[in-house]
Amino acid sequence: MKDAFEIIGGKPLKGEITPQGAKNEALQILSAVLLTSEKVTISNIPDIKDVNKLIELLGDMGVKVERQKPDTYTFEAKNIDQNFFQSAAFKAKGGSLRGSIMIVGPLLARFGKASIPKPGGDKIGRRRLDTHFLGFEKLGAKFDYNPEDGFFNVDASNLQGTYILLDEASVTGTANVVMAAVLAKGTTTIYNAACEPYLQQLCKMLNRMGAKISGIGSNLLTVEGVTELHGTEHRMLPDMIEIGSFIGLAAMTGSEITIKDVQYKELGMIPDVFRRLGIKLELRGDDIFIPAQDHYEIDTFIDGSIMTIADAPWPGFTPDLLSIVLVVAIQAKGSVLIHQKMFESRLFFVDKLLDMGAQIILCDPHRATVIGLDKQVQLRGISMTSPDIRAGVSLLIAALSAQGKSTIYNIEQIERGYQHIDKRLKALGADIKRI
Repeated sequence: MKDAFEIIGGKPLKGEITPQGAKNEALQILSAVLLTSEKVTISNIPDIKDVNKLIELLGDMGVKVERQKPDTYTFEAKNIDQNFFQSAAFKAKGGSLRGSIMIVGPLLARFGKASIPKPGGDKIGRRRLDTHFLGFEKLGAKFDYNPEDGFFNVDASNLQGTYILLDEASVTGTANVVMAAVLAKGTTTIYNAACEPYLQQLCKMLNRMGAKISGIGSNLLTVEGVTELHGTEHRMLPDMIEIGSFIGLAAMTGSEITIKDVQYKELGMIPDVFRRLGIKLELRGDDIFIPAQDHYEIDTFIDGSIMTIADAPWPGFTPDLLSIVLVVAIQAKGSVLIHQKMFESRLFFVDKLLDMGAQIILCDPHRATVIGLDKQVQLRGISMTSPDIRAGVSLLIAALSAQGKSTIYNIEQIERGYQHIDKRLKALGADIKRI
């Protein structure tokens, strides 16, 4: 039997909660330790399955891993075992972890070759890896896919800087190409680069290690190749998706919550999108304070037409928070159209919300209209299964605001992205237990 969460909803919560380190930053930063033989110290690492699996994978490759504190590790990639990449163990581990694609750029840069099993991960539509591969090919890497053992073998013994126009502004794609380019000969220009804070963090870290990257924070990165990189220390940003989730949680349950140490200037338009839903929040130092609200009203556009909230590449609104916004809108006053442009099956958890009593029209796989209940009707608790990380937390928020008991199955999907979420919610007064 796998674990599930049992939740008795409808109670206001109260207190402080600290967001974990950013999951999406962790997968890139941890892969970057492979670029040097020197020691790299990383802090604020979230204790979640996807990240722990990658740390374990680094250890299996021969990286010397030491845990200094619960959230701080040192890594020393002095003796990498090249044979490991052809092994069944690598295929099993690398294939089950989408983040494993991120080790390819650094391995190509430092050793001139890599092999990767076809990766797995979230079921939120086709996440193509073409951007990564096309970028590596432009730098001079040669790919050979072996359908018999399911491995891509890559030869990159002579990487040369070049002009690359990415076919999509993929965060992991940009990160991977940047890591491959830092040790290539000559200058690489990457246009239509992703510019998320996670990627800025990676570039700043690489520069501290001795890389020469300019244009950080824009969609045009210039990377001057260097011959070697050195050790460094790096602290990861707090997870903006968690921060958004907690803002939504506070509003929906009518709770007074303080979210600690949020690195507010790195949150982009996230706070504003929640304000558009009518949620009051104030910045106190670097904490976000959300007062208890009985009621929040969705803005309309200036001409009075219905508000649309859509995702877009950074600095647009992150797709990872659209599921949260959708759930929070259920108890708002007013209506909103949620338009999920970037992935095609992220809205399929709406049926569970309908069962709970939400008023939502699913227009197509990309769009849903939410007609707010204005807290006149409480959602009712049901049994449900979490399809992906973000929908899982959205359902968790719905359950905490609902009347009666909810059971959420398949919670390992939630735990891939949120550390010790049940304990942290309990500390706010939530009635949640693992069964």
